[in-house]
Amino acid sequence: MKKLLVMVAALCLALPVFASEVGDDGLHKTAWMRDTFKDLREDLAEANAEGKRLAIIIEQRGCIYCKKMHEEVFVDPAIDSYITDNYFFVQINMFGDVEVTDFDGETLPEKEMVQKWGALFTPLMIYFPEQVAEGLTAPQAAVAQVPGAFGKWTTLNMLTWVNEKGYAGDEPFQKYHARMLETQLSQ
Repeated sequence: MKKLLVMVAALCLALPVFASEVGDDGLHKTAWMRDTFKDLREDLAEANAEGKRLAIIIEQRGCIYCKKMHEEVFVDPAIDSYITDNYFFVQINMFGDVEVTDFDGETLPEKEMVQKWGALFTPLMIYFPEQVAEGLTAPQAAVAQVPGAFGKWTTLNMLTWVNEKGYAGDEPFQKYHARMLETQLSQ
């Protein structure tokens, strides 16, 4: 009996621990996601006040790629802590009814805002600059958009590239990622 308990305990310790749970809306929830009124100008001001970068993540119930990101990528301690320390993430439900106010002032339910933005795939992460000019929509203001699921290094490198304002320099993300990956994989 003692051996059985030891084996069960060892098995439990070997199972992955997931840092997110699924909410009533069917979307994964993490500690670093912000529950806001989804007014992007207000969210941007709050992110700036905290010294963080505003990003939104559009997801949908039953999305296998969203699940992959939450259960395999976002749980990586390096990614989880990088997001926590540097980002202000707001979740948008692709088929939700909660009102979202875009940077241009238009207010629509999530599902209509997602259509306005032309978002077709989930997850979709949209990253923003610290300042957004008047009259721009979220996609027009974005410094980067990442549709779909990616692995640890692509995700971490995108988070870093945006946070360090790589988009304002001469090195496109693909070259930055290739350069960083060379170092990361050799460690």
